[in-house]
Amino acid sequence: MNEIPETGRIVLLTTTHRVAPGLLSWPAWEALRTADRVLCADPAHPQLPYVRDAGVKAEAGVELDARALVEECAQGGGRSIAVLATAEGEPALTDGLARLAGSGRVAMPELELLPGSYDLPGARLLDAVQVMDRIRRECPWSALRTHEDLLKYGVEEVYELIDAIERGDREELREELGDVLLQVVFHARIAQDDPEEPFGIDDVAATLVDKLVNRHPHVFGDDVAETAAEVETHWQRRKSLEKTERVSVTEGIPLGQPALSLAAKLAGRARAAGLDALPQTSEAGVGYALLALAAQAEHQGIDPEAALRAAAREYRDLIKEREQPREQRGR
Repeated sequence: MNEIPETGRIVLLTTTHRVAPGLLSWPAWEALRTADRVLCADPAHPQLPYVRDAGVKAEAGVELDARALVEECAQGGGRSIAVLATAEGEPALTDGLARLAGSGRVAMPELELLPGSYDLPGARLLDAVQVMDRIRRECPWSALRTHEDLLKYGVEEVYELIDAIERGDREELREELGDVLLQVVFHARIAQDDPEEPFGIDDVAATLVDKLVNRHPHVFGDDVAETAAEVETHWQRRKSLEKTERVSVTEGIPLGQPALSLAAKLAGRARAAGLDALPQTSEAGVGYALLALAAQAEHQGIDPEAALRAAAREYRDLIKEREQPREQRGR
């Protein structure tokens, strides 16, 4: 720490509740160890036990009066006071210090805002889990929901996400991604209450991490993939190794998905397995005709659902145009 000026120093040490208590930066520990006093307004601050275990004498439940702290800092040629702030900061203290500094009539100590810990990427997901846990416990509606109850909401949210992506609406995209995430967090919280086979959000995340690492040997292993096609080959090979117990390439394909997507997925699996399974029929059935179109689209790398939606939107616009009076068309 630098030499303390004659007017003293006040260090406001901020921390985040989203990391494990006790994980403070080295400058934060130095500020705590070298301070003449360490003050904390919240007696239940999660960092207090760890600060005290480290041999730092911290006073808890202290009223943080700006003028009193400024006067104390100036005593004895300059004293250092470290304030262990709450997760919300100390707005009353900082406002009081700002008023004193702005008056121009008070010799102010050196003021330092020192982050003691930082949020890691993804830290706000912890908030989502905590909020969902409380809602599950305290909301009468949410407490009774089952996986089956949420099915329709999951489908709706995914389609709203697709719509936001296709329209290029970035603000709505962010909101819809949050709604899809809500479904994941909610389902994981429901699963946690299962009396026979419970699992939670950490189990879901761990399964996902294992799958991602295993299917990306070119990133986490010794395999080499320099093109997107090579990555796809690695992915498919790993997936096939994971699914060795399957007796049919059709296993694992959800039959509840939209019909065009289902047809394209089945056609893709059959083509990858070298199977010519498309029925040869002379009947001009609508279903088989659509199935053939979906298989053709999949073979050409076209998403038939997306293609049909795009055509449907153009058709909608055409209908709306035809609905206008003749004299207004083409304006």
